[in-house]
Amino acid sequence: MKKLLFGTMLLASVVLLPFGTMAAVDVSIHIALPPPFVFPAPPAVIVIPDTHVYVDPDLDIDLFFWNGWWWRFWEGRWYRSTYYDRGWRYYRNVPSFYFDVDPGWRRYYREHNWHGHRWEFERIPHRRLQQNWKSWQNNRQWERRGTWGVRDYRPRPRPERQELRQQRQQEYQQRPEVQRHRQQERELRERSQQQRQRSQERVQPPRGQPPERMQRPERVPPPRQQPQERAPQPRQQSQERVQPPRPQPQPREGVQERQRPQPQERPERPERGERERPERERPERR
Repeated sequence: MKKLLFGTMLLASVVLLPFGTMAAVDVSIHIALPPPFVFPAPPAVIVIPDTHVYVDPDLDIDLFFWNGWWWRFWEGRWYRSTYYDRGWRYYRNVPSFYFDVDPGWRRYYREHNWHGHRWEFERIPHRRLQQNWKSWQNNRQWERRGTWGVRDYRPRPRPERQELRQQRQQEYQQRPEVQRHRQQERELRERSQQQRQRSQERVQPPRGQPPERMQRPERVPPPRQQPQERAPQPRQQSQERVQPPRPQPQPREGVQERQRPQPQERPERPERGERERPERERPERR
């Protein structure tokens, strides 16, 4: 029984292993993955005011949680995963939540002060976050409960928040690591485009000329022969079919030709009254 169970587990691992490898190919070919980070324990996070973004302030790396994903920023690129310590995938765009995060949140955390207001943040354990983040987001939990723990804080109006988003977006684009990443993307895009053009040139011939493999000798149809005019022939009258005489068999040598007896003429019978009765010949007595 143990051997059968071990064989089943081994077969399942062999079948499932290629799928995990194939899923990570699109990330590892062109874009490097961030180095692993050792967590002594599952991260306990705080919520950043004016957002539903959670962050671990005790880490040296930018590790955010938003909308059910863990987000990590590394060398001007963004990665996301459903786990905080593994399974990272390259994310091509900038997450939409990032421009709502105040760049000075770390300093405000250390000072317990959010723009001149006392910030009494709350530590949220990892398990509690995983169980409640969706209901908190749908019910707008942090707006209704003490305004994110900031005393006497009023959220900014919408036009002011939009202006701050644009300003932060411009500052983000000027960061050196982001500019390096943009340059690398442009170079990769140009290389892929050049390779695509080269592959097309090898396959496709120059315009105006068909490919060699498609060239076929033109078939020239033979000249049509005009039918010759036939002279009209007079209709032949039907003639009686004449059977040729059959050849007579030749007699063989040494054999005399047999003469067929010719039929004898029968005497004419007298009429009924004229018949003569023949006299009976009596034998002569001796």
